[in-house]
Parts: sequence; C-alpha cells; structure tokens
Amino acid sequence: MSLLAVAALLAGCAGAGTDTVSTGDEAAAEEIVTAGDQPADAAPDTTIAPATTTIADGTPSDGKVMSKLKTITDGPLTPKSVEASNGGLFFAQNMIYSHTVTVYDRSFQLVKSIPDTVTLSDWGFEGHPGESKGGPVEMAFSHDGTKAYVSNYQMYGAGFDNPGDDKCAKGSWDNSFMYRIDTASLAIDQVIEVGPVPKYVAVTPDDSTVLATNWCGYDMSVIDAATGKETRRIPIGRFPRGIAVLPDSKTVFVAVMGTKDIAVVNLETDEVSWINGVGQGPRHLVLDAKGEFLYATLNGEGKVAKIDVATRAVVAKVASPSQPRSMTIAPDGRSLYVVNYDSDAVSKIRTSDMTQIQREPTGRHPIGITYDKTDHRVWVACYGGSLVVFDDKAP
Repeated sequence: MSLLAVAALLAGCAGAGTDTVSTGDEAAAEEIVTAGDQPADAAPDTTIAPATTTIADGTPSDGKVMSKLKTITDGPLTPKSVEASNGGLFFAQNMIYSHTVTVYDRSFQLVKSIPDTVTLSDWGFEGHPGESKGGPVEMAFSHDGTKAYVSNYQMYGAGFDNPGDDKCAKGSWDNSFMYRIDTASLAIDQVIEVGPVPKYVAVTPDDSTVLATNWCGYDMSVIDAATGKETRRIPIGRFPRGIAVLPDSKTVFVAVMGTKDIAVVNLETDEVSWINGVGQGPRHLVLDAKGEFLYATLNGEGKVAKIDVATRAVVAKVASPSQPRSMTIAPDGRSLYVVNYDSDAVSKIRTSDMTQIQREPTGRHPIGITYDKTDHRVWVACYGGSLVVFDDKAP
C-alpha cells in the first residue's frame, strides 16, 4: 500500500478529516499506527483498587521490581507522551489522531479531555482566521506545578499551507505554536508561536525559560516564561529533539537525532559546543538530580548511553532493543526506565553499571514514559491507544 493510501485510511479511521498524517516520529521513522489499533491487553482492569496516598518505601529503586497494575484506554487515546505533575495529574498528549490532551488522576480516572483547537486571532496572531487545530507531541510542567507547556507537531487551519514533516530539509516551513495549560483550570491560558514542527519541551529549573526543539527548523526556540514570548532561536543541527537542563538553568543539552552528537548550549551567550560521537540517532535525554550524569537513548543503534557531564565522555552503553525512544529516571538516580518502541516493551536499567535488570511487555508501540514519585509508579504511553501503569516496589 502506498503512503498516500495509508494516510487516507488513517484519516478515515481516526476521524482526522483533512489532517496530514505523520509517518510517526523523526527520520528514524516510527511506523504509522492507527487510533483504533489497540493493544491486546487493553481491556480495562476493574479488579485493582486505586491507591492515592503517598507510599513510604525506602528501598533503592534498583532493588524494586516493576509489575503491571493497570491499562487505561479511556480517551480516546493515541498518546505520543505522558507526564506526571507534582499534584497527582497525568497529562497524555494525543498527537493528530485525537487532537486532545487527556488528563488522568491517580485513581486512573479521566479528569478532562482538553481539545487542541484554538482561535489564534483571540491570542493576537493574525493571518489565521477561524479555528485552528494543533497536534500535541510533548509536554513539560513548570517546576511550581502551575503550568503545563504543550508542543504541537503542526497546525491545521487557514493560513497553514506548508507544514513540515518527519523527513524535512531545513526550509521555510510553517511555524507552529505551543500551548500553556493552567493545571488548576485545565484550560489553555496562553498560546506561543515557535518554529516549525516543535518536538521536545523543557522548562529551566528556575522556571524563567521555556525551550522547544524545532524539528524542521534545525534550531531551538527560547521563550521568556514571564511574557510568553519567543525571544530567539538558536541554531542546533539536523533534527533536534530531546532537551535536558543542568540545575544552573544556563547549560542545556540537546539531542540532535539526525547526527551522532549532543549539542551543549550556553543560554547566557547562545554559544553551542558539542559532545561528539555519542551514538546513532540520539533522541531523548535525562540528567540525574545532581547533574553529574547525562543519559541518552540512541534510537538508531538500540542502546542507552551514560555520559559523564564533567568530562563529556561516554562512560558506558547498554542495549535496549528495539528502538529505545523516551525514558525517565528514578528520583534516587539509580534506575532508568526506557520504552522500546518496536519491541512493545519497557526496560529497567541500573545506572551504576548500565545493566538491564528488568524488561516488561507494554501495549503496542510504547513511546512516552513518566515516573510518579508519590506512588512509585511508572506510566507508559503507547501510541497504539493506551496508557499502561506499572508499580515499582520492593519484592
């Protein structure tokens, strides 16, 4: 079947109307997944009583064991990512197939489905009359927990005629927009213009700056959080994606997925230096709490790399096949949790010696992941149409 035929089929299945259907994510090409393609284990589990209180557990994370607790399909869900707030809410970004951000609580209930439809003229952006839709990709919370920033893969509506895609060359593509959601009202309260096909979003630890990597702009948008305005774009390279920020709020690491390298950006000077030769297709980055070690998923070679921040050297790698995408780190820094898109699995990796200590099946095409520090649970977003929740507890 041709790509156009597949796209037409997906548009019909997902009710996407005239939306452009992405082939997935990045030049590494996630395959197309329909909104109705549910994992085999997607039936709601009604036998589990939800836990909503803080669990006291002094066991180091690498001494715990993950066990599947719940599969959520209420939505509809086509989640590209999931993020846990510090207030007990979980935001799933549902890309272009569902055009929503769906919000859940610790009892696994759907709290609200937030449409990605906005009237841009209401926010001061002319040239786009009527309503426009987005395509939620990734999200980051402010550290005070009051705001959530959501990137939109592209926009749909009047005035958007030249959208980028997964395999774009650098060019004059349509700019996209980021939405800010108030976590109390669960409503969009700010719209921010950024570059073409923004992917990852990060907020600096001091909450002063919001960052977005523009996939088709080959650069990174820098946004003043106080004004909600983009102040500049810093050239990065081919297909920038994951972002990690040191505790100083000045030093930013950016995974450049079209290369083998990680950019190091000084936000005070906009100077860019490099950690070269990390591995093929670096996609997602996380730092430990002290900022001593940086971890990178290498989508192109099926591994996760550990990098010493001080020396900027790769000190270890571990296999995490196939196609490791997003990851999260335990609060104690002793474990990584990595979703493997093509293997329909999540890996748990001990950071001390970069050994995979556990591997569990998920739903179809796991792509996003987050850690709930209160209940010691790992939430996995599966592009096939579900959120899968794992307990991570002492055996």
